[in-house]
Amino acid sequence: MIKRFNRYELKYIVRIEEVDRIIEDLRSMTEPDAHGGLEGYRVVSLYYDSPGLDFFWDKIEGIKFRRKVRLRIYPGEDIEAVKEGMVEIKQRINRTVQKRRLKLPLEEAEQLCAGSQESDDLDSLDRQVASEVQYIVRAMHLMPTCITAYRRRAFVGGLYDAGLRITFDVDVGCRVHGLKVNHNVKNHLFLPPEWSIMEVKANEAVPDWVTSLLARHSCQLRRVSKYCAGLALGRGLNVMPLAISPVPGMEVRRNG
Repeated sequence: MIKRFNRYELKYIVRIEEVDRIIEDLRSMTEPDAHGGLEGYRVVSLYYDSPGLDFFWDKIEGIKFRRKVRLRIYPGEDIEAVKEGMVEIKQRINRTVQKRRLKLPLEEAEQLCAGSQESDDLDSLDRQVASEVQYIVRAMHLMPTCITAYRRRAFVGGLYDAGLRITFDVDVGCRVHGLKVNHNVKNHLFLPPEWSIMEVKANEAVPDWVTSLLARHSCQLRRVSKYCAGLALGRGLNVMPLAISPVPGMEVRRNG
């Protein structure tokens, strides 16, 4: 498991029928992620934010340096049986995404995201991440705010495209109630089922053959935030679908 990395992330919204055609073009240059195979895997993330939703509004307002804290699980078919969670700090500096994460027993992960003292069993690098999470939670009074859930099919680059990762997310839902990450609670779709969110992730530069593939399938770059989209839907916030930018002519203000 890679615990720390910097990379570029490009996001697109494509129709389901186009996804199969794109994947067919990917077969000769990539291979399915070992954890999910061709069928993919489930992802559930609990996002934390301040009482004033600072992380949400930083994204909506296009702040160049922004970050968020989340607790992520990979539930398989029985979400209530999940025993481990991934605590992550994800931040963006201009176009570069940085992520730091550590895996913990789920109860310890929840305690850390509540600002409690980190475990004594961590190595030095994990301890740094845990201390940073603890500081952010306490300084910003973070609290559970929104859950997103979806099924992901992932493909990774070969020998000459190390770090390349292309993912397709479907059945993308959210909720702002029942904010226990491993509870079997109904989510509400915020992306129509006939669409998928595609992400292209690369360490340094997107390979030329991927750029050509995107052009061939008429993929248009979008600034997508699942957290913002889910929170906007759940709380009835007046921003565009997928919470990318304000509705034309609407002045965006932070709450309070």
